Amino acid sequence: MAARDKQRGKKQVEEPGSFGRWAWEWAKSIAVAFVLFLVVRTFVVEAFQIPTGSMENTLLVGDFLLVNKMVYGAEIPGTSVRLPAIDPPEHGDIVVFEPPPRARQAENTNYVKRIVGLSGDTLQMVDGALYRNGGPVPEPYAVHKRPFEDPRSPQFDWQRSHLQAANERRSQEYRPTRDNWGPIVVSPDSLFVMGDNRDNSEDSRYWGFVPADAVKGRPLIIYYSYDRNRMVPFPWITEIRWDRLLSSIR
Repeated sequence: MAARDKQRGKKQVEEPGSFGRWAWEWAKSIAVAFVLFLVVRTFVVEAFQIPTGSMENTLLVGDFLLVNKMVYGAEIPGTSVRLPAIDPPEHGDIVVFEPPPRARQAENTNYVKRIVGLSGDTLQMVDGALYRNGGPVPEPYAVHKRPFEDPRSPQFDWQRSHLQAANERRSQEYRPTRDNWGPIVVSPDSLFVMGDNRDNSEDSRYWGFVPADAVKGRPLIIYYSYDRNRMVPFPWITEIRWDRLLSSIR
């Protein structure tokens, strides 16, 4: 009897310690998981969503993307230091980037566009067709939904200071439009980006080049998608685009 009471008392003494060890192990696991999440999110992959139709039909409003941040070299937070890149940006790459100040509509907003020009390229558009370094660019992904419009905007006038040398003499007469502009030369360490939905995309045509170091990554897959335009209850459940889930992005 005494031995049984002794064992019961021993259990009662040990229980608080056991709970403390259990809580400590859980706290460590949660802390490690959180640190790993931050590391992965900062340097490896991050989730983004598509809020506008500027990349239709490649990317749709309501697409959620996983973006590879390692491919171009992720930036170390709080510094201007970047990790070594796996691949350099190339023509045709779709990229997520921080927009130039004159393009930014809200804080912490990232844009998704396609690279059509690299540093030193000469670009021109004639009646909506893109030319690079004197030759036409095949663009099976480009969509023209309003081809009979060609609006003129003062936003295009930044291009005057980047006209090809042979055309500088006509800079004062230069009147670029959405579908007719150039030839202009892409600045060093810069990119020229455009949306695939060419008639409904504010891009480098309007606000200029994107610094190469402003690029955050390249989308990998669409991990989730739903039709945000359908006015029905709970569209994120009832309007899932099943055919787009886990599809690759090109």
